[in-house]
Amino acid sequence: MHEGADYYLPAAVLGAALLVKLPALVRGWRSATVRTVNALLLLPCAGFVLSSPPTITAVNRLTGISNLSALLVHCILTVYACASLVLLDYWRAESVDCARTRRRVRVWKAGCCVVITALVGLFALGEVPVERPRDFDTYYATTPFISAMLVLYLLGYVAAGVATTVVCWSWLLDIGRRTAGQETRTAGDRSLQIGLLVLVIAALANIVFGSFKLTAIAARWAGRDWDALNESLSPFISASGMMIGVGLLVPAYGPALIDRVWHPLLGIRALRPLWRLVSVSGLPPGSRMFLPPPWYAGPEQVLLYRMTTIHDWMLALCVHCTDEVREAAYRQAKESGAAEREAVAAGLAAMFTAAEARARTVPPAPEQGSLALAAVCSAEAADRDLLVSVSRALAVAPGRRRIAAPGGSFECR
Repeated sequence: MHEGADYYLPAAVLGAALLVKLPALVRGWRSATVRTVNALLLLPCAGFVLSSPPTITAVNRLTGISNLSALLVHCILTVYACASLVLLDYWRAESVDCARTRRRVRVWKAGCCVVITALVGLFALGEVPVERPRDFDTYYATTPFISAMLVLYLLGYVAAGVATTVVCWSWLLDIGRRTAGQETRTAGDRSLQIGLLVLVIAALANIVFGSFKLTAIAARWAGRDWDALNESLSPFISASGMMIGVGLLVPAYGPALIDRVWHPLLGIRALRPLWRLVSVSGLPPGSRMFLPPPWYAGPEQVLLYRMTTIHDWMLALCVHCTDEVREAAYRQAKESGAAEREAVAAGLAAMFTAAEARARTVPPAPEQGSLALAAVCSAEAADRDLLVSVSRALAVAPGRRRIAAPGGSFECR
């Protein structure tokens, strides 16, 4: 494998995400939050590219300044840590225009500028003639000015990790207290909690990374060689950077993914027993047919198609329904201790299963159809997820059972 693959692969992933978000960035350029989110995609992407040994060599040859790429990476990581804290302030504030938020953001930005200025100054004062693509930190740990630059950068990195951990953890506790009495949490709350938890783990990883780096540098000061500790951290920091990106993107895009992908997928799964019955039996002659969604359709479109098809199948079968079957199944479910919602669904499941069998041999009965249609409309008014309830009633019944009804019996599959 190419020696820069560990760096170029995450850079490509972040770069692709940035390209996808580019139109939103152009439209929402005036929003400080939008700019910060995109910066948090661009900065680690640039950091991974500049950290790759082939890129380090290319930058050094292009500029004629040995190890300039190391300085650029240190500055990028400093700005990245600052941008992470700024975005957390924007998210937590009621408004990005409030005085407290603006004041905190100015403090973070001023601190970042001071650290970067110091890093550039110390690098200019130091001497780094030998190109070190992989062990720059430990190799120059005892070099005047450069050692101070390394310690400053790592202390700033650890401090940012501590600040991120404290802010995210306290925010997690606040969300937990606020939603403690709620039976269900919104998609936004769940996404925010997941994102904050990932950020806490990533920030703790950054603290460990910075501490290990400082330990390796201190070992150099003591005349010991702990370079293996420093070299083993490269994959670690790559994973940590990706985790921070995920933690920042989940709260921003998680609610939409939950509403447009996760919930529809759950709905498709819940409708599977009923959809299997519809697929096997098909729609009666004369009913409306719907074009299936294309292969590239999203879960929302697939779910809508299946719900519409199932609903049309049920309405078309109403003229073959026998209300006595529904009543018998409903009473049987109630006697078994089922809740009202479950009993209604069990009755409808039995009625439509029997109607599907009757449609092949028995002529339609409009008077029975009106009763079935009224039962369906009444059930829909009381249960907004009626199709899911009927599908679960079909799945709960083990094997095959017979529902006794006046004038005969019908099998419920």
